[in-house]
Amino acid sequence: MGIVTTEIKQKTIKKEVSLTGVGLHTGKNVTLTFKPAEANTGLAFKRVDLEGMPLIEADANYVTNTQRGTCLEKNGVIIQTSEHVLAALVGLDIDNAIVELNASEPPIMDGSSKFFVEAIENAEVIELDAFREEYVITDIVSYTDEESGSEILVMPSKEYQITTMVDFGTKVLGTQNATLNQLSDFKDEISNARTFSFLHEIEMLLENGLIKGGDLNNAIVYVDKPLSTEIMEKLKVAFKKDTIAVKPNGILDNLTLHQPNEAARHKLLDVLGDLALIGTRIRGKVIANKPGHFVNTQFAKKLSKLIKNDRRNNVPNIDLNQTPLMDVNQIMAMLPHRQPFLLIDKVFELTDNYVIAQKNVTMNESFFAGHFPGAPVMPGVLIVEAMAQTGGILVLNTVPDPENYLTFFMKMDNVKFKQKVVPGDTLIFKCSLITPIRRGICHMQGYAYANGKLCAEAELMAQISKVK
Repeated sequence: MGIVTTEIKQKTIKKEVSLTGVGLHTGKNVTLTFKPAEANTGLAFKRVDLEGMPLIEADANYVTNTQRGTCLEKNGVIIQTSEHVLAALVGLDIDNAIVELNASEPPIMDGSSKFFVEAIENAEVIELDAFREEYVITDIVSYTDEESGSEILVMPSKEYQITTMVDFGTKVLGTQNATLNQLSDFKDEISNARTFSFLHEIEMLLENGLIKGGDLNNAIVYVDKPLSTEIMEKLKVAFKKDTIAVKPNGILDNLTLHQPNEAARHKLLDVLGDLALIGTRIRGKVIANKPGHFVNTQFAKKLSKLIKNDRRNNVPNIDLNQTPLMDVNQIMAMLPHRQPFLLIDKVFELTDNYVIAQKNVTMNESFFAGHFPGAPVMPGVLIVEAMAQTGGILVLNTVPDPENYLTFFMKMDNVKFKQKVVPGDTLIFKCSLITPIRRGICHMQGYAYANGKLCAEAELMAQISKVK
């Protein structure tokens, strides 16, 4: 498993778009606005009704409650039932967007993602000048909730796919399956699947005043118990209907199923929305048996943690004994640096958007003479410089006469040092483009590894300039 930088561009929306409705659990009128966001922003919610307009990222680590939808909370600020909005964004292949709300809960609309999808399409999906990262699944990862018997797993696949299997042990609903073979099918096959409840759940929610915004237009109600006159009267009042009856297929009337397996499709919609909280695209097939928000978000947390660890320890799998793509002489033919300031020895891989290089750190390095002579440690700034020289190979590879160019730093961000580098270590550098190279400007993410561990990382920007 590991993070890969794809050649797919990140996406956002071209312009902002708003819709209004009622929150299912709060019953409050709410306006939701989708706003464009820059590359690498990710998906986030903004509470514009609160002081300072706090931002809550769509992050599994902010999940606090999953009883009636997926609730996020950061610094006391809450977003309820986030999953239908997130499913629409991921289902339309959006990487970056801000979702502004003037209440704690998005509007329920018809209980599906359909209206959010329509709004996003009206805002127009556009590409950004940055590449998308994906987490490639190579081994099965699973999570099981012993109490409910729910299980969710992901297995290797060429693209992101989801299958849900639903079984509530009731005759009225039975066993249902739904599959999303590719995200491009989401709009037509999944987005209009509405939320559903059983009659006994509706009764409990009504008793506790927890379904203020619900009516028969935004929830399929499966009748799993006899419908007494008393219950019938309560439902008429709650749903503001003169008459209520049960259809032959076991659901309350005033609503027709879009598909026989609409319940399984809605569960798939929920899985897609909840797994957006991982924060990184997945390349794998998700299979969810009896999914629910708790098991979905626990699985999202597990994958999020795995990705974080892999990001730290994603050591390039390089055979250091193989003949390199470039030896030190070939490197010197491309880079202007010379000893003692040439800080890479070999290049093993070079593509249009990443490069992998190596440096053997020996006791003979000139800087060890003055940098803690009794306990030599390679200066962190030189590790970053070596990273930049590695990136220089990447950008100079785009011009036919690299010997006529110099590479200059423009900026460094998020520089972190994790491990000491000492004589005898072999450093492996990997630099990947964050955005495509334009006008000789190279914006890249650099990592340095030693002894199988990440020892430094930095976001670097450099520009090549022709020697006059």
